Amino acid sequence: MSPSEWVHSDFAIRKSKRSYAHFDFRTDLSKCSDYITSPEKVATHAFYPFIHYTIEFEKYSKDKGKKIKKREICYASHIDRCIYQYYNHLLDEMYIKRVHEISISDSVVAYRSDLKKNNIHFSHEAFSFIKKNAPCYIMIGDFTNFFDNLDHLYLKQQLCQLLGVCQLPDDYYAVYKSVTKYCKWDLNDLLTLNHLKSHEELNKKDRVLSPYDFRKYKHAFLQKNPNAYGIPQGSPISALLANVYMLDCDKAIVDYVSALNGFYMRYSDDFCIIIPCEEKQIATDAFSHIKSILHGVKHLTLQPDKTQYFYYSGTSVENVATVFDSNSNGQNRYINFLGFTFDGTHIHIRGKTISKYYYRMGKKARSIVLQRKAGHNPSLRNLYMLYSRKGATSGRGNFLTYVNRAQCEFGVNEPIDQPVKNHMVKIRKRLNS
Repeated sequence: MSPSEWVHSDFAIRKSKRSYAHFDFRTDLSKCSDYITSPEKVATHAFYPFIHYTIEFEKYSKDKGKKIKKREICYASHIDRCIYQYYNHLLDEMYIKRVHEISISDSVVAYRSDLKKNNIHFSHEAFSFIKKNAPCYIMIGDFTNFFDNLDHLYLKQQLCQLLGVCQLPDDYYAVYKSVTKYCKWDLNDLLTLNHLKSHEELNKKDRVLSPYDFRKYKHAFLQKNPNAYGIPQGSPISALLANVYMLDCDKAIVDYVSALNGFYMRYSDDFCIIIPCEEKQIATDAFSHIKSILHGVKHLTLQPDKTQYFYYSGTSVENVATVFDSNSNGQNRYINFLGFTFDGTHIHIRGKTISKYYYRMGKKARSIVLQRKAGHNPSLRNLYMLYSRKGATSGRGNFLTYVNRAQCEFGVNEPIDQPVKNHMVKIRKRLNS
């Protein structure tokens, strides 16, 4: 699809519409297409600060107990978002062409507009390769604070290489600079300045601050990225820039692993490498070389507690972390990749995902029980639409829709839907507790 066709497409316009309040008035591609497609205007565009907030969520494990995990989120102003979406489309077209040219298309699979697949399909590909290529050794990895550590100079070099230029054009440089030397304004500070208590109240405003108040308070509240690395997680172009950043690394790993008749797949900061062999030394040499490739990329570090090594004999899975890296995770018994688990015989939805589904369902049911005890007669419709098969086939669906799709992809011989077959029994039990 050409840029002019894309910018006027219903899909792109619909995706560009956002209801939140920001430093500018709300707009979308249907209203600003002439502006954002003009290289001259983008080159001189004054990008607004991102609005920043932190998401906190609990993660629980039997070994480590409850742990609070934080994720830093930044979201762009409306006009900036449209610019990022447009340049994301331009770069995406170039990126897709490049990964096909250098034969890594099957290995880098996240945020690709051309694949029309999701984590279900990708995990199925990985586990199918493991099953068909026993005996084999498997490395599962995750990068530490991936977006927060992308080196700016290296990113710029990779962008120039993708565009086939020695220096970024002025418009591309303006976009690059806005996500590297970015500024952010904390959401809580904006709530305080507006004497509001919630994000929902703020989003009812036309804009979060008047131009006068913006100029008045910006020096006190703006936070600039002081580092020569890091891009905001949450902008429409961040994920693609991360893919561009990894181009040379992905190519080097694909070439090396392919020579060993192996498998490499990276989905954002998660990756899976499979080396078909029985001899530990071959796998040791392979993983050592691959880690040297990864360590050669600026600011790219492996997260020790998420780096895992396994051996699949053809009938069972064995965690062999101590053989390859004493700092890696030696606790997991089974192979986890992109939300699914392989135990050596069958594939399951990851246990934590199922636990989260039942936890949220129970929480919703408990709130209904409490309302009943208070003398109210709450509707059960929302509970059933969110957590039962009644909602799986209507509208956007629910978690059980996802389970059904996974079951269809993996086939009837895998017990994908086994943990949720009794979900109605559990809903009724919680409602009667």
